[in-house]
Formats: sequence, C-alpha cells, structure tokens
Amino acid sequence: MYRRLVLGGAALAVSATMTLTAAPASAAPAFAPASAAPSGVANKLFRAWLADDRTAAAKVATPAAVASIFGYVYRAPDRFAGCSGAVCRFTHTSVRVPGGLDGLAMVVTGSKVTKVYQSRHVTKPSTVATRLFTAWRRGDRYSALEIASTGAVKTLFKVKYDPRGVAYHFQGCTPEPKGFSCAYSYEGGAMLMHVRGTRSSGYEVSSISYLAD
Repeated sequence: MYRRLVLGGAALAVSATMTLTAAPASAAPAFAPASAAPSGVANKLFRAWLADDRTAAAKVATPAAVASIFGYVYRAPDRFAGCSGAVCRFTHTSVRVPGGLDGLAMVVTGSKVTKVYQSRHVTKPSTVATRLFTAWRRGDRYSALEIASTGAVKTLFKVKYDPRGVAYHFQGCTPEPKGFSCAYSYEGGAMLMHVRGTRSSGYEVSSISYLAD
C-alpha cells in the first residue's frame, strides 16, 4: 500500500530524505497493548490506516479524524512515542519532515480518536506563517507544531494571544539569507517568522524574533 503526494495534478519529486510514500504494515512501530486506552484506541486507528481499511478506521475514529489520517502525505511514522494524557504520538526516525510534530498526534476522547494532527507539506512561506499565527491565536500548540519547529512554537507561546491587545497586521514575506522573513507588525514593533525549506521539501517556521520601534 503506497501513498503519494500530488500537487497540481502531478507527482511531486522529493529528495531521499523526504519520502512521501507510506511504509507497509510490516514496517509498523511497536504498538501498545490493544486493551490500553487511549493508546489502544490510537494504535487501532494507526493499524487500520496502514492496512488501508477505512471501515476498521471508522470504528475507532470520527469521520474527520479518518479523513485526516488517510490524507497524510508522508510515509508512515515508524515509532510509537506514547501518550501524554489523551494525545498519542507516532513519530518518524528515518525521514525528515517539516515542523516539530514529526509525524502524527491523535486526540482520543472515550473510545474514539476525535482529531488527528499531522506534519504538513506546505509550499508557500506565507501559508506557514499565517497558519502558525492562527494556531497561536487559538492557543493550539499541536496545530502550531504541524508547520513550525519546537523552538519557534516555544518562543511564540511564551505569551498568550490577547484578542483585546495590540492588533497584528500581516506584512507578507521577503527573502533573507537561507529563506524568508514573514512579518506581523503591531503598534510598537513587529514579529518576524523566519521560514526555511523549499517548495519540494515543504516550508516551516524555524524561529521567531521581534523588533521594537
């Protein structure tokens, strides 16, 4: 069973370190006991995905979660990283993907996976910048980790977004050494999101800095 990313109707060529084909079930990571929860629920969905079995997936996940995992563009993660509360992680050890999530994160509610976060293949610097800002505004760290490094997310989330605070204005992205700088201006300064990557490998916000007037 193979999954490939298609952009604009054509298969996208990527480097050897960015394989976009899903690993076969034989390469699955070590699973938690089936009786465990929420790890057991997450692993059931992961196994169903590897088997390309949407019917089995639907038994342990919401329609939105099923659609999300079956749309994952990279090959399957090869390590079960355990659960933190109701969030279970599956990560990559053999390929490099954008963002600090490094694979899949499943949110388990009761007997079903209700949301699947995933590493994203984004082809525009401005898109990763605006998605990261939206994740910060919502207070959603896992969504932020889909398209930004762990360090960038840590820096950004040091301060909680205040809807009654200063207004942020997106100023677009400009080239800088090794990538792009995407700016959000506000009264008294600006926040710069430093974006790295390529169109073929995908972009991520690698770090954040601030300017004061």
